Amino acid sequence: MRALIQRVKQAKVEIGGEKISEIQQGLLIFLGVCDQDTEELTAKFWQKIKNLRIFEDENHKTNLSLSDIGGSVLIVSQFTMYANCQKGNRPSFVEAGKPDHAKQIYLKMLELAQADVKNVGHGEFGADMLVSLQNDGPFTIYLDSENLHLQ
Repeated sequence: MRALIQRVKQAKVEIGGEKISEIQQGLLIFLGVCDQDTEELTAKFWQKIKNLRIFEDENHKTNLSLSDIGGSVLIVSQFTMYANCQKGNRPSFVEAGKPDHAKQIYLKMLELAQADVKNVGHGEFGADMLVSLQNDGPFTIYLDSENLHLQ
């Protein structure tokens, strides 16, 4: 599982010119899933994300987590997180999870987030989406479950 996490002042998702989701201060999470990802790993990955201390405290130190600030979350599925660009100039996506499995894991991540966060927005799995954001910092973190020793 891979995630590109951006600390945002606001973010939204549109499909076909219609806004389907919007958040204010919090995290925009682009989530990539592979076939080896499990619901158990998803729970551990979510715990890691929600506990990241990447929001500033009164001393301007990144010392606060999402729950500390009462922040929102916007989760967008993004199979391109598994792009392989080692050969040629056209990315290969064979490492990305098969759609049925990836959707199941994506929905599990949404369920976990909704249990912990008051305002959770989401994209639409497999849709062509327009994502807009105001990155705060800018502050962007890339997580790969293979490097986190969660398994």
